[in-house]
Amino acid sequence: MSVLAEVLVGLAIAVGLVGIVVQVLPGNALVLGAILVWAWTTGGATAWVCFAVAALLIALAETGNWLVAGRHMRRAEVPWSTLAVGGVAGIVGFFVVPVVGLFLFFTLAVLVVEYLRRRDRAAAWRATVAALQATAITIGIQLLGGLLATATWIVGLWLT
Repeated sequence: MSVLAEVLVGLAIAVGLVGIVVQVLPGNALVLGAILVWAWTTGGATAWVCFAVAALLIALAETGNWLVAGRHMRRAEVPWSTLAVGGVAGIVGFFVVPVVGLFLFFTLAVLVVEYLRRRDRAAAWRATVAALQATAITIGIQLLGGLLATATWIVGLWLT
């Protein structure tokens, strides 16, 4: 693989890592897809082992993400439907008020939905805080998986 192609794969991985934090792009899918392209074009056992390790790390991160964040949300008694409404509102907010709108619209949507569901301002706020914490947990776990997969790719670059 040429140096330019490796740089482009690295840029795609960087975009994926940013996508994990911003939560608009499918970050780990981009990271894994870029590593797959690298393994495919590089070829050889080392590249494919690196891809397999990266895929395993991302799969573990995604599974851990659902388990840990899901447990956090169940403890706070916040249904997934509330998060779905918040997620849609966050995506709309991202385009209405660039970047800041994602966080703002997500938070307000969760607060409103939980207030309508619970009819208690304090309980709705606690649920909103729990949803924000679960989002932070999700981002952290996904970012860890993406960074470990990236480190695996860097080792693969060095070995091939």
